[in-house]
Amino acid sequence: MLPAQQGYDRAITVFSPDGRLYQVEYAIETVRRGTIAVGIKCKDGIIIAVEEKARKLQISNTAQKIFQIDDHVGVAAAGYIPDARSQVDNARFFSQSNKMIYDEPVEVETIAKHLADQCQQYTQYAGVRPYGVALILGGVVNNTPQLYLTDPSGTYISYDAIAIGSGSEQVTDFLEKTYKKDLSLEEAATLAAAGIYLSSEDKEGTNHIRMASMKKDTGLYELVSDDQIVKYANDAKTKYPHEQK
Repeated sequence: MLPAQQGYDRAITVFSPDGRLYQVEYAIETVRRGTIAVGIKCKDGIIIAVEEKARKLQISNTAQKIFQIDDHVGVAAAGYIPDARSQVDNARFFSQSNKMIYDEPVEVETIAKHLADQCQQYTQYAGVRPYGVALILGGVVNNTPQLYLTDPSGTYISYDAIAIGSGSEQVTDFLEKTYKKDLSLEEAATLAAAGIYLSSEDKEGTNHIRMASMKKDTGLYELVSDDQIVKYANDAKTKYPHEQK
């Protein structure tokens, strides 16, 4: 007897008898297999952080899974990273076009909706496949921190804190228990580091952690320095010791 999905996972435009689009589910599974990415909104701004496992001879000065879209917007990705680069290029063009037309910084939700619309289009046309990446978009607009998640199905949702990638269910549970809306930026960065340690196989060192912030007072995207990441990692091990085991 043939499997229930036989044939239905070969064409993206065909629903299976039980109402599923298998190609979209495969794309979402690709996200689940990616390394962890975390986004946290706090009273002082936004923190995004990812795990990057560099090879022994790889030059890792440039972050591969954190991107800057505009002066005030950053992205963390989990899944198939070439797809992330394609979406980031699209978002950068969209953001600059919005700036030229309206002469004001683009809302993070506007970018999230634009990318989600593109993801949704790639779930309904033959000859293409869904994007195999989920994005955490964070930024500060008019002194208001904004955090959104997009996924391969075309969904975009606002969050206070979210994790995507391998082990994201465990990290999200951890965030639900520990997150508070009055966190400072430093406390949010410590929480993000703890979340990455919780999911990662590497429980020591910080070479596998990349982090960026968008501060409420400046509204600008900034990469967090390696020295600061070491401090946040040490604070995470002190404050959340049971999560590091």
